[in-house]
Amino acid sequence: MAIDAATVRKVAILARLNEPEARLEPLARELNGIMTWIEQLAEVDTDGVEPMASAVDHKLPLREDIVTEGGDPSRVLANAPSSKDNFFVVPKVVE
Repeated sequence: MAIDAATVRKVAILARLNEPEARLEPLARELNGIMTWIEQLAEVDTDGVEPMASAVDHKLPLREDIVTEGGDPSRVLANAPSSKDNFFVVPKVVE
């Protein structure tokens, strides 16, 4: 897939980016280079490769799941600047 200056201009308009006309052609060449690199990655054989979330194999520490009586609202809210009906009161941020 070749990217030309017209495509870069259209994407810039859609993304509300103000790219000068002189920058469109060099940007198209850069994007074509990136697309070529991505196509090379698609050629890599990944059959039999397990997906991974990290390069280091480690397990997350787990805590024991114990049923408790719950928190004490008076202790939890003791340091709150403002509370009402066992809830924190925060300033309104959305009109």
